[in-house]
Amino acid sequence: MGDGSGTPGALLVAALTEAGQTLACAESLTAGLVAATVADTPGASAVLLGGVVAYAAAVKTFLLDVPADLVARVGTVDPAVAVAMAEGVRRRLGSTWGLATTGVAGPGPSEGKPAGTVHVAVAGPSGTATRALELKGTRAEIRSATVDAVLRLAVQETGATRGTPAPPWDPRGTVGLSGHPGGDPAPDTATPAT
Repeated sequence: MGDGSGTPGALLVAALTEAGQTLACAESLTAGLVAATVADTPGASAVLLGGVVAYAAAVKTFLLDVPADLVARVGTVDPAVAVAMAEGVRRRLGSTWGLATTGVAGPGPSEGKPAGTVHVAVAGPSGTATRALELKGTRAEIRSATVDAVLRLAVQETGATRGTPAPPWDPRGTVGLSGHPGGDPAPDTATPAT
């Protein structure tokens, strides 16, 4: 559709507006692109509370409550860090949903991980879902693909294409790599709640 109404950002805004829910973004490698993409949809102000660009590890720990010992142990490019960022921005901004991105945009490796290593997370009332990505392309292409991936995960988790939000896989409320009962493949791994 030429008006953008079928894009993940537009689907998300429409679904959250209808449900009276809100979202907030915690972004590392995307540096505000997720929030900007959501804001491209008319009416986004009804759902988008704000965001935190947390490029540096210290900002992740200070503003998003990512545990410093976790960062010291695994670095910042890790699914558990994405989970902590999503949950932290959700808690800090008081939103229904928290979206997070962390990874290596390139062109070279970072923290011993190759460019294109990305983790996205979506935290909400039913838990936190994560997705690990291995992206190829230029720095701009990796960042753009990351925005698309986190918004698609958010559409899935918020139920923007279904009647109800997806249930968590883990009784602690954390979902591993996408997948839900009823047809999608089961997650390969589960990320422990932080």
